[in-house]
Amino acid sequence: MEIFVLNLSAVCLYLAFLLHRVSSISEAVPVRASSPPRGWNSYDSFCWTISEEEFLQSAEIISQRLRPHGYEYVVVDYLWYRRKVKGAYVDSLGFDVIDEWGRMIPDPDRWPSSRGGKGFTEVAKKVHAMGLKFGIHVMRGISTQAFNADTPILDTLKGGAYEDSGRQWRAKDIGLKERACAWMQHGFMSVNTKLGAGRAFLRSLYQQYAEWGVDFVKHDCVFGDDLDINEISFVSEVLKELDRPIVYSLSPGTGVTPAMAKEVSGLVNMYRITGDDWDTWGDVAAHFNVSRDFSAANMIGAKGLQGKSWPDLDMLPLGWLTDPGSNEGPHRTCNLNLDEQRTQMTLWAMAKSPLMFGGDVRKLDETTYSLITNPTVLEINTFSSNNKEFPYIIGTKGNTRKIKVTPPHLSEVAESNTHVLGLTSCKDPKANSWSIQAHDQELEEICWKGKSGNKIGEPLCLYKSRALLSSDGEMIYKQQYQGKVHLLASKGVGVCLDASPKWKLTSKELRRGSFSKCKRDANQMWQLNPSGALISSYSGLCATVNLVKADVGSGGIRSWIATGREGISLMLYLMA
Repeated sequence: MEIFVLNLSAVCLYLAFLLHRVSSISEAVPVRASSPPRGWNSYDSFCWTISEEEFLQSAEIISQRLRPHGYEYVVVDYLWYRRKVKGAYVDSLGFDVIDEWGRMIPDPDRWPSSRGGKGFTEVAKKVHAMGLKFGIHVMRGISTQAFNADTPILDTLKGGAYEDSGRQWRAKDIGLKERACAWMQHGFMSVNTKLGAGRAFLRSLYQQYAEWGVDFVKHDCVFGDDLDINEISFVSEVLKELDRPIVYSLSPGTGVTPAMAKEVSGLVNMYRITGDDWDTWGDVAAHFNVSRDFSAANMIGAKGLQGKSWPDLDMLPLGWLTDPGSNEGPHRTCNLNLDEQRTQMTLWAMAKSPLMFGGDVRKLDETTYSLITNPTVLEINTFSSNNKEFPYIIGTKGNTRKIKVTPPHLSEVAESNTHVLGLTSCKDPKANSWSIQAHDQELEEICWKGKSGNKIGEPLCLYKSRALLSSDGEMIYKQQYQGKVHLLASKGVGVCLDASPKWKLTSKELRRGSFSKCKRDANQMWQLNPSGALISSYSGLCATVNLVKADVGSGGIRSWIATGREGISLMLYLMA
């Protein structure tokens, strides 16, 4: 046995090569995402404010310094269509640039080469000339601005405005205002994909991206608690039809379970499995268990859209950064210490997550550069296989050389626990565990009767609201809400359970249930099926209750095993 001690994890990281070689397995290289995609995304350093000049400066540096290490995508994150003027911010309304068909186009003041209807064509050409691939961030459905303007819909199959049944269809015919993105309610809403006009609008978006020369699309507010399986499925079909192969990525990953991911993994190339990751140790530590669960479910490198799909642990917030939801660019250094940064990079590599660096590359220091280009880590990320957490090794901080092999049931330690209200695929059998508990004719509760690890105490119950009135005194339960109810934490209190929180959660934030003022909103509508499934009208997912250790990922050693490129077995220990 040869032991290599690699100074690349918190406090100490061991990489042991157990020499039992097997024949290497060759396989046909898929068209898209044959290995975890690697590149740079503007969000962690610029939020939404990046300009064409700043982006191309960054791309040039990436081409020179990071492309030799496999970093090939440069991605403009969200709101590239928003005017950077007084009053504009992440969830503002009325500051976006749209074309005559209601489609988002780049803000010409920040992206001057887009003038004259060119979109991102010129930027993409320059990126491609650098040997890189160009990506953009897009939101779900249609913008509120296009909906309010009631723009016509482009029919790319026939040319001109979309017509059916003797009339022209417009934005208000396809927009589902009650299904606005939960954490950007003034920004975007779902479209009705059951309508030909709704499908025509989505097709016109992605055909335009292909015409611009886009190679990568990050599709936001369609996954996790915000799941829109109909839009994902249709977009995936459109991308198959295009002449240009576009890597398809989903976001965010709040509340994602392997059961939920199995419904979409074959339709996409990468998908987030946590909330937003920022530069706090709590965010990093929150990825240990979710990485374990997805590897155990054999989701790493599963079949994807004309290639493979990869669970995504989010961007790497290292180096020079901005703040979440900020209106300014990079202005501070990463808050993680060096050992914590090494741990993050190592876990991302071993879990074979896509590696999207988020720091400002114009101020890329040598320490960060060495970390994100470490050849051993990148080799593991690209070429290792059978990557899984090895549950039989535990240890303690400050004594990393005392590694003890222990059966899993003995490795548990007493910790405080918390109940978390989550969402999962309705195909998950544990979802069918809700029932009505009637106190009298006027008062009913919907209670969780399933196993949640709680041996003592009352079941979790929510009050059922039958007749909530809107401000004008009319019943808000229209035809689309028949049989659906609001759920309240306390009797008589006018705040209702949200399926998806009204703000973007970070990775470390446990989802205990989000409540806000009751209103006519699919995000607050629920239906209890005879089978005992409590279904969200917003996402079509089913509610569950789980017992989660409140001290997730803090303290001790976690270990992973994998097979190297030539059949060498790898074992890796890292501090959690």
